[in-house]
Amino acid sequence: MIDLDPPGFQPPRPVAGEAGSRHTVVYGGYTVFSVFQPVFSVSHRRAIGYHASLRAHDEDGQQVPSHEVFTQAARRGDLLELGRLAESLHLGNFGAFDSHDEWLFLSLHPAALMDMSYADALLAGLKALGVPPQRVVLEVSEQAGGETSRFAGIVESLRKSGFLIALGGFGAKHSNIDRVWHLRPDIVTLDRVILQQASEHSHIERMLPGLVSLLHESGQLVLMGGLSTEREALIALEANVDFVQGAHFARPSTDPVEPRVAAAAMDGLSAALRERVTEREHAQAERLAPYIAALEDACQQVIAGQPVEVATQSLLALPESARCFLLDAQGRQIGDNLVPQGLRVSRRAKRFRPLLHSDGASWERRHYFIAALRAPGHVHLTTPYLSINEAHLCVTASIAVHTPNGLQVLCADINWEAAAHD
Repeated sequence: MIDLDPPGFQPPRPVAGEAGSRHTVVYGGYTVFSVFQPVFSVSHRRAIGYHASLRAHDEDGQQVPSHEVFTQAARRGDLLELGRLAESLHLGNFGAFDSHDEWLFLSLHPAALMDMSYADALLAGLKALGVPPQRVVLEVSEQAGGETSRFAGIVESLRKSGFLIALGGFGAKHSNIDRVWHLRPDIVTLDRVILQQASEHSHIERMLPGLVSLLHESGQLVLMGGLSTEREALIALEANVDFVQGAHFARPSTDPVEPRVAAAAMDGLSAALRERVTEREHAQAERLAPYIAALEDACQQVIAGQPVEVATQSLLALPESARCFLLDAQGRQIGDNLVPQGLRVSRRAKRFRPLLHSDGASWERRHYFIAALRAPGHVHLTTPYLSINEAHLCVTASIAVHTPNGLQVLCADINWEAAAHD
């Protein structure tokens, strides 16, 4: 082992210590070593990378929190040197892995980013180990780099050197999507606060797939870490993230994960997701069945020449019917909204009163209109969305039919707020 205690000492590359093939170093009385937590691709059913971090033992061999080591380094003014030491340690131990081209994820301290010699030193260490820079993912904090243009220039320089760039902690505090557009990282790691909020609030869980889709369209792969339960893992999968990481799958270790263990974990999670989606779809189908039947009955009455106000009475009598409306072949609304008798306008809807009346409104861009026209005679259902009319979550059922007045689309909005809270 090497004693790195003297202040200002420039640490050489770490060498193997008492842990056999595992590289360790002594730093200020602590034995420091690397652990690696796998990053999994659910689609590939295997680990596609490992995120490196430090662990430490005291002089009695007891494990101590790694932040104690960094606290000591900060007190001694050699935090940057400890960061370089950690990276050398991780590279040496990662090189001993029986790996198959997986990535090594390294979290960068903000001070390292501003060090102009950092990339050269890291490239030299990689060359000595025979590891190409393309196998290293440098994770920079979303909150790092105060001056965006300079920060972007440094990140671009690292990218040109061959490294992949991951933007970590996205979604925390003052995160902004323009940070992603500016830095153009290869991977965006969603902050755990998003996961916690999605676990506690159904509307945030519903928004998560849209956020992931936005990042995908911007050109980034998406990683969600910190997954400690099956429910959190299922939220991540349903949001369509590319990579997952967390104690639910594997804890940090000094050894790589067995391929068959990884495949079994991914398969089990995918099966659980299929079951979750099936149960939800079954519950939704049961809930929507009376509304579909009532819409089909109203449709037959409209075909027979009944006024839409009369034809939809039974449909509007159902407990969660919000409104019915009729569209022409161009998606223009014919007449105003038909609402249940005695319906009290909610306090929230009153705030959106300018949107309540829709006679002549054009809904030609709405999915419920487009889907109905593509297959006339069949009821189509939207996924839950915020209604611009009632200002609450709803599902729209629609059906296109040939009436005495030409092709028309009969629609019904079903209040979905109660289901969302459930």
